[in-house]
Amino acid sequence: MATERWNSPVKVGFENADARTVNGPFDALKCLADLWPIVRGLRYIKARSTCRAALDGRKSVEEARAEFLAAAEEAKLKLH
Repeated sequence: MATERWNSPVKVGFENADARTVNGPFDALKCLADLWPIVRGLRYIKARSTCRAALDGRKSVEEARAEFLAAAEEAKLKLH
């Protein structure tokens, strides 16, 4: 479901955009698709997959949050 939310939102600074507050897997997927740096590694792929799985109920939203954070660290994005 698009309304699933994480216990604690994540604020991410993107290079060519304002910082975004990411509240759950749906928001995370939008960031991964629209704002992510061009260089995308394995953590990016895993975060995308886990966020989709969380929306389908196959993974927890907190698992998706952990993978999103790992992808942000891999991409060297600023986390606030």
